[in-house]
Amino acid sequence: MGETENGYSPATHTAMNAVQAIGKGFDVNFDTRLLYCKGVTGSKIVEIDEGHGRDIYLYDQTVLPNVSRDIKNSQEPIGRLSSGVFNFNEMVEYFNKNANVSGSFPLGSFNSAFSFTGSTNINAATTKTLSMDGFYIPLAKFHLIKSPLVLQENVKRAVPTSWDPSSLSSFIENFGTHVITSVTIGGKDVIYVKQHHSSPLSTMEIKTYVQDIGNHRFSDKDSLTSSGQIKLKDKASSTGLDTGIFISQGIYPQPTSVPSLNGKEDVTVIFRRRGGDDLEQNHTQWAKTVQSSPDVIEMTFYPITALLDGVAGKEHLIRAISLYLEYKPPMEELRCFLEFQTPRIWAPIQGTIPGHQRKEPICPSLRFSMMGQKLYVSQEQISVGRKPVTGLRLCLEGIKQNRLSIHLQYLVSLPKILLPHWDTHVAIGAPKWLGPEEQDSRWFVPVKWKSFSHVSTAPIENPESSIGDLSGVYIVTGAQLGVWDFGSRNVLYMKLLYSRIPGCTVRRSFWDHTPDDKPKKVVATVGSSGSEGNIVNKLAKFVDMSEMSKGPQDPPGHWLVTGGKLGVEKGKIVLRVKYSLLNY
Repeated sequence: MGETENGYSPATHTAMNAVQAIGKGFDVNFDTRLLYCKGVTGSKIVEIDEGHGRDIYLYDQTVLPNVSRDIKNSQEPIGRLSSGVFNFNEMVEYFNKNANVSGSFPLGSFNSAFSFTGSTNINAATTKTLSMDGFYIPLAKFHLIKSPLVLQENVKRAVPTSWDPSSLSSFIENFGTHVITSVTIGGKDVIYVKQHHSSPLSTMEIKTYVQDIGNHRFSDKDSLTSSGQIKLKDKASSTGLDTGIFISQGIYPQPTSVPSLNGKEDVTVIFRRRGGDDLEQNHTQWAKTVQSSPDVIEMTFYPITALLDGVAGKEHLIRAISLYLEYKPPMEELRCFLEFQTPRIWAPIQGTIPGHQRKEPICPSLRFSMMGQKLYVSQEQISVGRKPVTGLRLCLEGIKQNRLSIHLQYLVSLPKILLPHWDTHVAIGAPKWLGPEEQDSRWFVPVKWKSFSHVSTAPIENPESSIGDLSGVYIVTGAQLGVWDFGSRNVLYMKLLYSRIPGCTVRRSFWDHTPDDKPKKVVATVGSSGSEGNIVNKLAKFVDMSEMSKGPQDPPGHWLVTGGKLGVEKGKIVLRVKYSLLNY
Protein backbone atom coordinates (compact mmCIF):
# COMPACT_ATOMS: atom_id res chain seq x y z
CA MET A 1 0.00 0.00 0.00
CA GLY A 2 1.44 3.37 -1.00
CA GLU A 3 1.62 6.50 1.13
CA THR A 4 0.75 10.14 0.53
CA GLU A 5 3.23 12.98 1.05
CA ASN A 6 2.29 13.29 4.74
CA GLY A 7 2.94 9.61 5.40
CA TYR A 8 -0.66 8.46 5.53
CA SER A 9 -2.08 5.71 3.37
CA PRO A 10 -4.43 6.80 0.54
CA ALA A 11 -7.37 5.33 2.48
CA THR A 12 -6.48 7.26 5.65
CA HIS A 13 -5.91 10.42 3.63
CA THR A 14 -9.37 10.13 2.02
CA ALA A 15 -11.00 9.50 5.41
CA MET A 16 -9.27 12.51 6.97
CA ASN A 17 -10.34 14.75 4.09
CA ALA A 18 -13.91 13.48 4.48
CA VAL A 19 -13.89 14.41 8.18
CA GLN A 20 -12.41 17.81 7.36
CA ALA A 21 -15.27 18.42 4.91
CA ILE A 22 -17.95 18.10 7.62
CA GLY A 23 -19.32 21.57 8.38
CA LYS A 24 -17.87 23.15 5.26
CA GLY A 25 -19.90 25.02 2.69
CA PHE A 26 -20.82 23.30 -0.55
CA ASP A 27 -22.49 24.28 -3.81
CA VAL A 28 -24.98 21.49 -4.56
CA ASN A 29 -25.08 22.51 -8.23
CA PHE A 30 -21.76 20.63 -8.40
CA ASP A 31 -21.10 16.90 -8.19
CA THR A 32 -20.39 15.38 -4.77
CA ARG A 33 -16.61 15.59 -4.75
CA LEU A 34 -14.38 16.93 -1.99
CA LEU A 35 -12.58 19.26 -4.40
CA TYR A 36 -15.78 21.34 -4.61
CA CYS A 37 -15.86 22.09 -0.86
CA LYS A 38 -15.73 25.79 -0.03
CA GLY A 39 -12.99 27.47 1.96
CA VAL A 40 -9.42 26.57 2.88
CA THR A 41 -8.41 23.49 4.87
CA GLY A 42 -9.90 23.57 8.35
CA SER A 43 -12.42 26.33 7.65
CA LYS A 44 -16.06 25.64 8.55
CA ILE A 45 -19.17 27.72 8.03
CA VAL A 46 -20.94 26.30 11.10
CA GLU A 47 -19.67 26.10 14.67
CA ILE A 48 -18.05 22.76 15.53
CA ASP A 49 -16.34 21.87 18.80
CA GLU A 50 -12.73 21.43 17.73
CA GLY A 51 -11.41 21.56 21.31
CA HIS A 52 -12.58 18.13 22.35
CA GLY A 53 -11.39 15.41 20.01
CA ARG A 54 -10.87 11.69 20.09
CA ASP A 55 -9.45 9.04 17.81
CA ILE A 56 -11.79 7.15 15.47
CA TYR A 57 -10.91 3.58 14.54
CA LEU A 58 -11.96 2.41 11.10
CA TYR A 59 -11.48 -0.79 9.14
CA ASP A 60 -8.09 -2.38 8.50
CA GLN A 61 -6.52 -0.69 11.59
CA THR A 62 -7.07 2.76 10.08
CA VAL A 63 -7.03 5.45 12.79
CA LEU A 64 -8.21 9.05 12.44
CA PRO A 65 -6.66 11.19 15.18
CA ASN A 66 -8.34 14.02 17.11
CA VAL A 67 -11.78 14.00 15.47
CA SER A 68 -14.29 16.46 16.96
CA ARG A 69 -16.86 14.97 19.30
CA ASP A 70 -19.50 16.68 17.13
CA ILE A 71 -18.67 14.21 14.35
CA LYS A 72 -19.78 10.59 14.60
CA ASN A 73 -18.77 7.57 12.55
CA SER A 74 -21.21 4.83 11.53
CA GLN A 75 -21.22 1.78 9.29
CA GLU A 76 -23.67 1.46 6.40
CA PRO A 77 -24.68 -1.90 4.86
CA ILE A 78 -22.96 -3.22 1.75
CA GLY A 79 -25.12 -4.39 -1.11
CA ARG A 80 -26.96 -3.85 -4.35
CA LEU A 81 -29.61 -1.17 -4.63
CA SER A 82 -31.99 -0.39 -7.48
CA SER A 83 -34.04 2.79 -7.76
CA GLY A 84 -36.82 1.41 -9.90
CA VAL A 85 -38.08 3.22 -13.00
CA PHE A 86 -38.89 6.91 -12.46
CA ASN A 87 -39.81 9.87 -14.59
CA PHE A 88 -37.44 12.86 -14.60
CA ASN A 89 -38.95 14.71 -11.64
CA GLU A 90 -39.31 11.55 -9.57
CA MET A 91 -35.62 10.73 -10.03
CA VAL A 92 -34.72 14.31 -9.06
CA GLU A 93 -36.70 13.82 -5.84
CA TYR A 94 -34.99 10.44 -5.28
CA PHE A 95 -31.53 12.03 -5.48
CA ASN A 96 -32.60 14.98 -3.32
CA LYS A 97 -34.03 12.69 -0.64
CA ASN A 98 -30.80 10.70 -0.48
CA ALA A 99 -28.85 13.94 -0.07
CA ASN A 100 -31.34 15.27 2.52
CA VAL A 101 -32.07 18.25 0.27
CA SER A 102 -35.54 19.75 -0.04
CA GLY A 103 -36.77 21.26 -3.29
CA SER A 104 -37.50 20.05 -6.79
CA PHE A 105 -34.32 21.30 -8.49
CA PRO A 106 -31.78 18.78 -9.89
CA LEU A 107 -28.60 18.38 -7.88
CA GLY A 108 -25.20 18.49 -9.51
CA SER A 109 -24.77 14.81 -8.63
CA PHE A 110 -27.98 14.00 -10.53
CA ASN A 111 -26.91 15.89 -13.66
CA SER A 112 -23.45 14.36 -13.52
CA ALA A 113 -24.77 10.81 -13.06
CA PHE A 114 -27.09 10.96 -16.08
CA SER A 115 -24.88 13.30 -18.16
CA PHE A 116 -27.44 16.09 -18.25
CA THR A 117 -26.35 19.57 -19.32
CA GLY A 118 -28.20 22.74 -20.25
CA SER A 119 -31.85 23.55 -19.56
CA THR A 120 -33.65 21.47 -16.94
CA ASN A 121 -36.94 21.99 -18.77
CA ILE A 122 -35.50 20.64 -22.02
CA ASN A 123 -33.89 17.69 -20.23
CA ALA A 124 -37.19 16.82 -18.56
CA ALA A 125 -39.15 17.17 -21.80
CA THR A 126 -36.83 14.86 -23.74
CA THR A 127 -36.63 12.17 -21.04
CA LYS A 128 -39.23 9.44 -20.64
CA THR A 129 -37.77 7.48 -17.72
CA LEU A 130 -34.62 7.23 -15.63
CA SER A 131 -33.33 4.19 -13.76
CA MET A 132 -30.28 3.18 -11.77
CA ASP A 133 -28.94 -0.08 -10.40
CA GLY A 134 -25.76 -0.19 -8.37
CA PHE A 135 -23.54 -2.04 -5.97
CA TYR A 136 -22.45 0.02 -2.95
CA ILE A 137 -19.53 -0.61 -0.60
CA PRO A 138 -19.69 2.07 2.14
CA LEU A 139 -16.67 1.78 4.44
CA ALA A 140 -17.45 4.66 6.78
CA LYS A 141 -20.02 7.41 7.15
CA PHE A 142 -19.02 10.55 9.04
CA HIS A 143 -21.90 12.77 10.09
CA LEU A 144 -22.40 15.93 12.10
CA ILE A 145 -24.44 15.23 15.23
CA LYS A 146 -24.46 18.74 16.70
CA SER A 147 -27.89 20.35 16.94
CA PRO A 148 -28.91 23.03 16.31
CA LEU A 149 -26.43 24.14 13.68
CA VAL A 150 -25.15 27.71 14.06
CA LEU A 151 -23.46 29.74 11.34
CA GLN A 152 -20.04 31.21 12.04
CA GLU A 153 -20.12 34.96 12.70
CA ASN A 154 -18.01 35.76 9.63
CA VAL A 155 -20.59 33.98 7.47
CA LYS A 156 -23.46 35.95 9.00
CA ARG A 157 -21.59 39.21 8.45
CA ALA A 158 -21.11 38.33 4.77
CA VAL A 159 -24.87 38.16 4.11
CA PRO A 160 -25.77 41.24 1.97
CA THR A 161 -28.41 43.49 3.54
CA SER A 162 -29.90 44.48 0.16
CA TRP A 163 -30.41 43.06 -3.32
CA ASP A 164 -26.80 43.49 -4.41
CA PRO A 165 -25.99 40.92 -7.13
CA SER A 166 -22.25 41.44 -6.79
CA SER A 167 -22.25 40.69 -3.05
CA LEU A 168 -24.80 37.90 -3.37
CA SER A 169 -22.81 36.10 -6.07
CA SER A 170 -19.63 36.50 -4.00
CA PHE A 171 -21.36 34.94 -0.98
CA ILE A 172 -22.46 31.90 -2.99
CA GLU A 173 -19.02 31.55 -4.55
CA ASN A 174 -17.27 31.76 -1.16
CA PHE A 175 -19.65 29.76 1.04
CA GLY A 176 -21.84 27.71 -1.31
CA THR A 177 -25.53 26.96 -0.89
CA HIS A 178 -25.51 24.25 1.80
CA VAL A 179 -23.56 22.89 4.75
CA ILE A 180 -22.05 19.41 4.45
CA THR A 181 -23.59 17.31 7.25
CA SER A 182 -22.29 13.87 6.31
CA VAL A 183 -19.77 12.21 4.01
CA THR A 184 -19.70 8.51 3.15
CA ILE A 185 -16.51 6.98 1.76
CA GLY A 186 -16.09 3.66 0.00
CA GLY A 187 -16.89 2.52 -3.51
CA LYS A 188 -19.87 2.27 -5.81
CA ASP A 189 -20.41 0.68 -9.20
CA VAL A 190 -23.60 2.07 -10.73
CA ILE A 191 -25.54 1.67 -13.98
CA TYR A 192 -27.57 4.72 -15.03
CA VAL A 193 -30.20 4.21 -17.73
CA LYS A 194 -31.79 7.13 -19.56
CA GLN A 195 -34.83 6.35 -21.72
CA HIS A 196 -35.49 9.10 -24.25
CA HIS A 197 -38.99 10.38 -24.83
CA SER A 198 -39.18 8.82 -28.29
CA SER A 199 -38.57 5.33 -26.91
CA PRO A 200 -41.48 2.90 -27.42
CA LEU A 201 -40.45 0.66 -24.50
CA SER A 202 -42.85 0.19 -21.59
CA THR A 203 -41.89 0.72 -17.96
CA MET A 204 -41.81 -3.03 -17.38
CA GLU A 205 -39.52 -3.57 -20.38
CA ILE A 206 -37.10 -0.93 -19.10
CA LYS A 207 -37.21 -2.40 -15.59
CA THR A 208 -36.43 -5.87 -16.94
CA TYR A 209 -33.65 -4.46 -19.13
CA VAL A 210 -31.97 -2.64 -16.23
CA GLN A 211 -32.17 -5.68 -13.97
CA ASP A 212 -30.63 -7.84 -16.67
CA ILE A 213 -27.72 -5.45 -17.22
CA GLY A 214 -27.14 -5.37 -13.46
CA ASN A 215 -27.24 -9.15 -13.19
CA HIS A 216 -24.58 -9.39 -15.90
CA ARG A 217 -22.42 -6.57 -14.54
CA PHE A 218 -22.40 -7.66 -10.90
CA SER A 219 -21.97 -11.35 -11.72
CA ASP A 220 -18.90 -13.24 -10.55
CA LYS A 221 -18.52 -14.97 -13.91
CA ASP A 222 -15.30 -13.98 -15.66
CA SER A 223 -17.01 -14.14 -19.04
CA LEU A 224 -19.19 -11.14 -18.18
CA THR A 225 -16.68 -8.59 -16.97
CA SER A 226 -17.11 -5.70 -19.35
CA SER A 227 -17.19 -2.37 -17.54
CA GLY A 228 -18.67 -0.52 -20.45
CA GLN A 229 -21.36 -2.02 -22.63
CA ILE A 230 -22.80 -5.49 -22.31
CA LYS A 231 -23.50 -7.46 -25.46
CA LEU A 232 -26.93 -6.26 -26.38
CA LYS A 233 -27.56 -9.15 -28.77
CA ASP A 234 -27.34 -11.52 -25.78
CA LYS A 235 -29.64 -9.17 -23.91
CA ALA A 236 -32.16 -9.15 -26.70
CA SER A 237 -32.23 -12.90 -27.06
CA SER A 238 -33.12 -13.32 -23.40
CA THR A 239 -35.87 -10.71 -23.35
CA GLY A 240 -37.18 -10.66 -26.89
CA LEU A 241 -36.23 -6.99 -27.42
CA ASP A 242 -34.80 -5.56 -30.61
CA THR A 243 -31.11 -4.70 -30.17
CA GLY A 244 -31.49 -1.81 -32.58
CA ILE A 245 -33.30 0.31 -30.02
CA PHE A 246 -30.42 0.54 -27.57
CA ILE A 247 -27.32 2.65 -27.40
CA SER A 248 -24.83 2.28 -24.58
CA GLN A 249 -22.38 4.86 -23.33
CA GLY A 250 -19.41 3.47 -21.42
CA ILE A 251 -17.78 5.69 -18.81
CA TYR A 252 -14.20 4.85 -17.82
CA PRO A 253 -13.04 2.12 -17.62
CA GLN A 254 -13.95 1.32 -21.18
CA PRO A 255 -15.45 -2.02 -22.26
CA THR A 256 -13.37 -4.73 -23.85
CA SER A 257 -15.79 -4.95 -26.77
CA VAL A 258 -18.55 -2.79 -28.17
CA PRO A 259 -21.50 -4.31 -30.06
CA SER A 260 -22.52 -2.84 -33.37
CA LEU A 261 -25.85 -1.02 -33.23
CA ASN A 262 -28.00 -0.19 -36.21
CA GLY A 263 -31.23 1.43 -35.14
CA LYS A 264 -32.97 4.18 -33.29
CA GLU A 265 -31.04 5.49 -30.30
CA ASP A 266 -33.76 5.52 -27.67
CA VAL A 267 -31.96 4.38 -24.52
CA THR A 268 -28.60 5.50 -23.13
CA VAL A 269 -26.78 3.29 -20.64
CA ILE A 270 -24.03 4.85 -18.52
CA PHE A 271 -21.60 2.94 -16.30
CA ARG A 272 -19.85 4.85 -13.49
CA ARG A 273 -17.59 3.86 -10.64
CA ARG A 274 -16.34 5.71 -7.57
CA GLY A 275 -13.50 4.36 -5.48
CA GLY A 276 -11.39 1.28 -6.10
CA ASP A 277 -8.96 0.63 -8.91
CA ASP A 278 -10.27 2.03 -12.21
CA LEU A 279 -8.16 -0.43 -14.17
CA GLU A 280 -9.99 -3.47 -12.79
CA GLN A 281 -12.59 -4.54 -15.35
CA ASN A 282 -14.07 -7.37 -13.30
CA HIS A 283 -16.59 -6.17 -10.72
CA THR A 284 -15.54 -8.69 -8.06
CA GLN A 285 -11.86 -7.86 -8.46
CA TRP A 286 -12.66 -4.14 -8.42
CA ALA A 287 -14.63 -4.51 -5.16
CA LYS A 288 -11.54 -5.97 -3.47
CA THR A 289 -9.61 -2.75 -4.19
CA VAL A 290 -12.12 -0.37 -2.58
CA GLN A 291 -10.65 -0.61 0.96
CA SER A 292 -7.23 0.53 -0.22
CA SER A 293 -8.57 3.25 -2.55
CA PRO A 294 -11.88 4.60 -1.23
CA ASP A 295 -13.56 7.73 -2.53
CA VAL A 296 -16.55 9.84 -1.54
CA ILE A 297 -19.71 8.04 -2.63
CA GLU A 298 -22.38 10.11 -0.88
CA MET A 299 -22.94 13.40 0.93
CA THR A 300 -25.86 14.93 2.79
CA PHE A 301 -26.48 18.63 3.26
CA TYR A 302 -28.34 21.30 5.23
CA PRO A 303 -29.38 24.58 3.58
CA ILE A 304 -27.55 27.73 4.62
CA THR A 305 -30.82 29.63 4.13
CA ALA A 306 -32.36 27.67 7.04
CA LEU A 307 -29.71 29.08 9.40
CA LEU A 308 -30.39 32.78 8.82
CA ASP A 309 -32.87 33.57 11.61
CA GLY A 310 -32.24 37.10 12.81
CA VAL A 311 -29.76 37.87 10.02
CA ALA A 312 -30.46 41.15 8.21
CA GLY A 313 -30.98 40.76 4.47
CA LYS A 314 -31.68 37.03 4.62
CA GLU A 315 -34.62 37.35 2.19
CA HIS A 316 -32.25 38.56 -0.54
CA LEU A 317 -29.84 35.65 -0.07
CA ILE A 318 -32.72 33.17 0.06
CA ARG A 319 -34.03 34.50 -3.26
CA ALA A 320 -30.58 34.53 -4.89
CA ILE A 321 -29.77 30.95 -3.85
CA SER A 322 -33.23 29.77 -4.93
CA LEU A 323 -32.76 31.30 -8.40
CA TYR A 324 -29.24 29.92 -8.66
CA LEU A 325 -30.34 26.39 -7.78
CA GLU A 326 -33.33 26.50 -10.12
CA TYR A 327 -31.65 27.91 -13.24
CA LYS A 328 -28.00 26.98 -12.61
CA PRO A 329 -26.10 29.76 -14.40
CA PRO A 330 -22.32 29.23 -14.48
CA MET A 331 -20.63 30.73 -11.42
CA GLU A 332 -18.77 33.27 -13.57
CA GLU A 333 -22.14 34.43 -14.94
CA LEU A 334 -23.98 34.51 -11.61
CA ARG A 335 -23.65 38.23 -10.96
CA CYS A 336 -25.01 39.21 -14.39
CA PHE A 337 -27.71 36.54 -14.06
CA LEU A 338 -28.88 38.01 -10.75
CA GLU A 339 -28.71 41.56 -12.15
CA PHE A 340 -31.37 40.62 -14.70
CA GLN A 341 -33.76 38.96 -12.23
CA THR A 342 -36.03 41.97 -11.96
CA PRO A 343 -39.69 42.09 -13.05
CA ARG A 344 -40.36 42.11 -16.80
CA ILE A 345 -43.41 43.65 -18.44
CA TRP A 346 -44.67 44.15 -21.98
CA ALA A 347 -45.05 47.55 -23.63
CA PRO A 348 -47.46 48.98 -24.41
CA ILE A 349 -49.16 48.10 -21.14
CA GLN A 350 -52.55 46.58 -21.95
CA GLY A 351 -55.74 47.43 -20.09
CA THR A 352 -58.13 50.34 -20.25
CA ILE A 353 -60.50 52.11 -17.89
CA PRO A 354 -63.66 50.01 -17.44
CA GLY A 355 -66.43 51.19 -19.72
CA HIS A 356 -64.06 53.25 -21.83
CA GLN A 357 -62.71 52.16 -25.21
CA ARG A 358 -60.00 54.01 -27.08
CA LYS A 359 -61.11 55.20 -30.49
CA GLU A 360 -59.89 52.88 -33.23
CA PRO A 361 -57.00 54.58 -35.08
CA ILE A 362 -56.85 54.94 -38.83
CA CYS A 363 -54.33 52.37 -40.04
CA PRO A 364 -53.03 50.98 -43.33
CA SER A 365 -54.07 47.42 -44.05
CA LEU A 366 -52.93 44.16 -45.62
CA ARG A 367 -55.00 41.75 -47.68
CA PHE A 368 -53.96 38.20 -48.48
CA SER A 369 -56.61 37.22 -51.05
CA MET A 370 -59.30 38.82 -53.21
CA MET A 371 -62.17 38.20 -50.77
CA GLY A 372 -60.12 37.98 -47.57
CA GLN A 373 -60.55 40.20 -44.52
CA LYS A 374 -58.26 43.20 -44.13
CA LEU A 375 -55.55 43.03 -41.48
CA TYR A 376 -54.92 46.55 -40.24
CA VAL A 377 -51.43 47.50 -39.05
CA SER A 378 -50.76 49.78 -36.08
CA GLN A 379 -47.95 52.21 -36.85
CA GLU A 380 -47.58 53.30 -33.23
CA GLN A 381 -43.98 53.75 -32.12
CA ILE A 382 -43.33 51.67 -29.00
CA SER A 383 -40.28 52.70 -26.96
CA VAL A 384 -39.17 52.00 -23.39
CA GLY A 385 -36.38 54.52 -22.82
CA ARG A 386 -33.27 53.35 -20.98
CA LYS A 387 -34.58 49.90 -20.13
CA PRO A 388 -33.11 46.65 -21.54
CA VAL A 389 -35.45 44.87 -23.96
CA THR A 390 -35.55 41.09 -23.56
CA GLY A 391 -38.29 40.08 -25.99
CA LEU A 392 -40.63 40.94 -28.88
CA ARG A 393 -44.01 39.64 -30.02
CA LEU A 394 -46.71 40.28 -32.60
CA CYS A 395 -50.28 40.77 -31.37
CA LEU A 396 -53.80 41.26 -32.69
CA GLU A 397 -55.56 44.19 -31.04
CA GLY A 398 -58.72 46.22 -31.32
CA ILE A 399 -62.40 45.55 -30.78
CA LYS A 400 -62.41 43.11 -33.70
CA GLN A 401 -58.88 41.90 -33.03
CA ASN A 402 -57.98 42.80 -36.59
CA ARG A 403 -55.14 45.25 -35.94
CA LEU A 404 -51.57 43.94 -35.99
CA SER A 405 -49.19 45.51 -33.47
CA ILE A 406 -45.78 44.84 -31.97
CA HIS A 407 -44.95 44.62 -28.26
CA LEU A 408 -41.64 44.76 -26.37
CA GLN A 409 -40.72 42.93 -23.18
CA TYR A 410 -38.35 44.91 -20.96
CA LEU A 411 -36.90 45.04 -17.45
CA VAL A 412 -38.87 47.34 -15.16
CA SER A 413 -35.74 48.59 -13.40
CA LEU A 414 -32.24 49.15 -14.72
CA PRO A 415 -29.75 46.51 -13.48
CA LYS A 416 -27.11 47.99 -11.18
CA ILE A 417 -24.36 46.75 -13.47
CA LEU A 418 -25.70 49.11 -16.17
CA LEU A 419 -25.99 52.21 -13.96
CA PRO A 420 -22.42 53.48 -14.66
CA HIS A 421 -23.07 53.16 -18.40
CA TRP A 422 -26.74 54.02 -18.80
CA ASP A 423 -27.99 56.05 -15.84
CA THR A 424 -30.04 59.14 -16.66
CA HIS A 425 -27.06 61.50 -16.27
CA VAL A 426 -24.86 59.57 -18.76
CA ALA A 427 -24.74 61.08 -22.26
CA ILE A 428 -25.57 58.41 -24.85
CA GLY A 429 -26.66 60.47 -27.84
CA ALA A 430 -30.02 60.39 -29.58
CA PRO A 431 -31.64 57.00 -30.27
CA LYS A 432 -31.74 55.94 -33.93
CA TRP A 433 -34.54 54.27 -35.90
CA LEU A 434 -33.31 51.65 -38.35
CA GLY A 435 -35.31 49.70 -40.90
CA PRO A 436 -35.22 48.08 -44.34
CA GLU A 437 -34.97 49.96 -47.63
CA GLU A 438 -38.32 50.49 -49.37
CA GLN A 439 -36.84 49.85 -52.80
CA ASP A 440 -35.06 46.62 -51.87
CA SER A 441 -37.55 44.08 -53.21
CA ARG A 442 -35.12 41.18 -52.78
CA TRP A 443 -36.49 40.74 -49.26
CA PHE A 444 -40.21 40.92 -50.19
CA VAL A 445 -42.04 37.63 -49.56
CA PRO A 446 -45.78 37.09 -50.20
CA VAL A 447 -47.84 35.91 -47.24
CA LYS A 448 -50.16 33.86 -49.46
CA TRP A 449 -50.47 34.97 -53.11
CA LYS A 450 -47.92 36.97 -55.09
CA SER A 451 -50.61 39.40 -56.22
CA PHE A 452 -51.41 40.43 -52.64
CA SER A 453 -49.64 41.63 -49.49
CA HIS A 454 -45.96 40.90 -48.89
CA VAL A 455 -43.57 41.12 -45.95
CA SER A 456 -40.10 42.68 -45.95
CA THR A 457 -37.91 39.99 -44.39
CA ALA A 458 -34.72 42.06 -44.31
CA PRO A 459 -32.84 41.60 -41.01
CA ILE A 460 -32.48 44.76 -38.93
CA GLU A 461 -29.20 45.18 -37.09
CA ASN A 462 -27.10 48.13 -36.03
CA PRO A 463 -23.89 48.04 -38.07
CA GLU A 464 -22.10 50.04 -35.37
CA SER A 465 -22.46 47.18 -32.84
CA SER A 466 -19.74 44.64 -33.46
CA ILE A 467 -18.13 42.13 -31.14
CA GLY A 468 -15.34 43.75 -29.16
CA ASP A 469 -16.09 47.32 -30.33
CA LEU A 470 -14.91 49.54 -27.45
CA SER A 471 -16.92 52.59 -28.52
CA GLY A 472 -20.09 51.12 -27.04
CA VAL A 473 -22.95 48.92 -28.17
CA TYR A 474 -26.40 49.62 -29.57
CA ILE A 475 -29.35 47.68 -28.20
CA VAL A 476 -33.03 47.73 -29.14
CA THR A 477 -35.24 50.06 -27.07
CA GLY A 478 -38.19 50.50 -29.43
CA ALA A 479 -40.09 49.01 -32.36
CA GLN A 480 -42.63 50.05 -34.99
CA LEU A 481 -44.56 48.37 -37.80
CA GLY A 482 -45.38 50.07 -41.08
CA VAL A 483 -46.79 49.42 -44.55
CA TRP A 484 -45.42 50.51 -47.92
CA ASP A 485 -48.25 51.15 -50.35
CA PHE A 486 -47.75 49.35 -53.64
CA GLY A 487 -51.43 48.88 -54.39
CA SER A 488 -52.63 45.33 -53.82
CA ARG A 489 -49.01 44.27 -53.31
CA ASN A 490 -48.38 46.49 -50.29
CA VAL A 491 -45.53 45.45 -47.99
CA LEU A 492 -45.38 45.08 -44.20
CA TYR A 493 -42.09 46.14 -42.62
CA MET A 494 -40.59 46.71 -39.17
CA LYS A 495 -38.27 49.37 -37.76
CA LEU A 496 -36.26 49.13 -34.56
CA LEU A 497 -35.08 51.93 -32.27
CA TYR A 498 -31.47 51.66 -31.14
CA SER A 499 -29.92 53.28 -28.07
CA ARG A 500 -26.20 53.36 -27.32
CA ILE A 501 -24.63 51.91 -24.16
CA PRO A 502 -21.15 53.46 -23.87
CA GLY A 503 -18.33 51.53 -22.24
CA CYS A 504 -19.76 48.09 -23.02
CA THR A 505 -18.90 45.56 -25.70
CA VAL A 506 -20.73 42.70 -27.39
CA ARG A 507 -19.50 39.34 -26.16
CA ARG A 508 -21.69 37.02 -28.22
CA SER A 509 -24.77 37.23 -30.47
CA PHE A 510 -27.14 34.82 -32.19
CA TRP A 511 -30.39 34.80 -34.15
CA ASP A 512 -33.15 32.85 -32.44
CA HIS A 513 -35.71 31.20 -34.70
CA THR A 514 -37.47 29.23 -31.97
CA PRO A 515 -40.46 30.75 -30.16
CA ASP A 516 -40.96 30.31 -26.43
CA ASP A 517 -43.11 27.43 -25.21
CA LYS A 518 -45.46 29.91 -23.57
CA PRO A 519 -49.11 30.02 -24.65
CA LYS A 520 -49.80 32.31 -27.57
CA LYS A 521 -51.67 35.45 -26.66
CA VAL A 522 -54.20 37.46 -28.61
CA VAL A 523 -54.37 40.86 -26.98
CA ALA A 524 -57.75 42.51 -27.42
CA THR A 525 -59.65 45.32 -25.78
CA VAL A 526 -62.88 43.28 -25.61
CA GLY A 527 -63.85 39.66 -26.18
CA SER A 528 -65.24 38.71 -29.55
CA SER A 529 -68.25 36.64 -30.46
CA GLY A 530 -70.44 35.85 -33.42
CA SER A 531 -69.23 37.23 -36.73
CA GLU A 532 -66.33 39.02 -35.02
CA GLY A 533 -65.07 35.67 -33.77
CA ASN A 534 -64.98 34.42 -37.36
CA ILE A 535 -62.85 37.42 -38.32
CA VAL A 536 -60.44 36.63 -35.51
CA ASN A 537 -60.11 33.03 -36.64
CA LYS A 538 -59.47 34.07 -40.23
CA LEU A 539 -56.84 36.66 -39.32
CA ALA A 540 -55.11 34.74 -36.52
CA LYS A 541 -54.07 32.05 -38.99
CA PHE A 542 -51.91 34.64 -40.75
CA VAL A 543 -50.00 35.83 -37.64
CA ASP A 544 -47.66 33.90 -35.36
CA MET A 545 -48.15 35.48 -31.94
CA SER A 546 -45.49 33.46 -30.12
CA GLU A 547 -43.46 35.37 -27.57
CA MET A 548 -39.84 35.68 -28.64
CA SER A 549 -38.02 36.37 -25.37
CA LYS A 550 -35.08 35.26 -23.27
CA GLY A 551 -35.17 34.97 -19.49
CA PRO A 552 -33.53 33.15 -16.58
CA GLN A 553 -34.30 29.78 -18.17
CA ASP A 554 -32.03 30.63 -21.12
CA PRO A 555 -28.39 30.28 -19.97
CA PRO A 556 -26.61 32.37 -18.93
CA GLY A 557 -29.80 34.35 -18.26
CA HIS A 558 -28.93 37.93 -19.25
CA TRP A 559 -29.63 38.20 -22.98
CA LEU A 560 -30.62 41.51 -24.61
CA VAL A 561 -32.40 42.15 -27.91
CA THR A 562 -30.05 43.66 -30.51
CA GLY A 563 -31.87 42.90 -33.75
CA GLY A 564 -34.97 41.50 -35.37
CA LYS A 565 -36.70 40.65 -38.62
CA LEU A 566 -40.10 39.75 -39.96
CA GLY A 567 -40.60 36.60 -41.98
CA VAL A 568 -43.17 34.31 -43.55
CA GLU A 569 -43.33 30.66 -42.50
CA LYS A 570 -46.11 28.30 -43.56
CA GLY A 571 -48.34 31.18 -44.57
CA LYS A 572 -47.88 33.08 -41.30
CA ILE A 573 -46.18 36.38 -40.53
CA VAL A 574 -43.48 35.59 -37.98
CA LEU A 575 -41.04 37.59 -35.88
CA ARG A 576 -37.48 36.50 -35.28
CA VAL A 577 -35.03 38.08 -32.85
CA LYS A 578 -31.29 38.59 -32.48
CA TYR A 579 -29.98 38.40 -28.90
CA SER A 580 -26.63 39.44 -27.48
CA LEU A 581 -24.59 39.10 -24.30
CA LEU A 582 -22.62 42.16 -23.23
CA ASN A 583 -19.36 42.71 -21.42
CA TYR A 584 -20.02 45.38 -18.80
